Amino acid sequence: MSISGIQGQLLEVTVVGCNKLKDTEWISRQDPYVCLEYGSSKFRTRTCTDGGKNPTFQEKFVFSLIEGLREISVAVWNSNTLTYDDFIGNGKIQLLKVLSQGYDDSTWPLQTKTGRYAGEIRVIMHYSNANHAVTVSTPSAPPYVASQVSLHSAPPPASAASYPPPASAASYPPSASLASYPPPASAASYPPPVSTTSYSQPASVPYHPPATAYPSPSPYPSYAAYPPSPYPPQPVAYPPPPAPSVYPPPPAPSAYPPPSYPPSSPYYPPGHYPPGPYPPRPY
Repeated sequence: MSISGIQGQLLEVTVVGCNKLKDTEWISRQDPYVCLEYGSSKFRTRTCTDGGKNPTFQEKFVFSLIEGLREISVAVWNSNTLTYDDFIGNGKIQLLKVLSQGYDDSTWPLQTKTGRYAGEIRVIMHYSNANHAVTVSTPSAPPYVASQVSLHSAPPPASAASYPPPASAASYPPSASLASYPPPASAASYPPPVSTTSYSQPASVPYHPPATAYPSPSPYPSYAAYPPSPYPPQPVAYPPPPAPSVYPPPPAPSAYPPPSYPPSSPYYPPGHYPPGPYPPRPY
């Protein structure tokens, strides 16, 4: 529950007493007193002579509340006549309950400077404007919700307005970047235009264009010209008509198998093929 509008309102605080205080005296009983501090307001109870560990005060103080300050600092001391007072313990009294409910009757712990338990103090607090503070806080809540709704509704129009502006996306497709990208015809001029078409073709075709571009240098073109020129003439010179005419001339067959194989007989003793008796007969 929120609490607002407490600035300047009055809070009544009654210090009832302390219980189980740390004893700072060895021989006699200690004489405790309580100090309260809230903002710039400081109050001190009377000294409870011979109060010992359980002094009783029953003193009431009125504080002017400060917006944003929700606790009262409390400290308990032992009063000494000849020396400085002895510190017994201190603590914090929270105001949340009394400001919201108008009444608080609680006991609050005390601790030494080293953080050890030093007893407890009981106070009773009254706040007469508690109900008024609650009623004031409740009407203030609706305006806050309304403002929150208005803020929430404001962003959606902004988002809708910002959503159409992605016309940049529309401008992006027609962006001249694509048109400017193809113009670099340098790529088309450097490798033959076939390279672009061959790029869409299988990987085997892209390799052929580089081969054609590679022979373009002067040394390889000469080598490429060498096979083409001699190769066509060679078949023409190899099977020319003169060669067959010389190798198988007509006179050769007539001379090689002449019908005069029998005429060799004039050089050899003529006679019939079946010769007569070895010693020829006399003529």
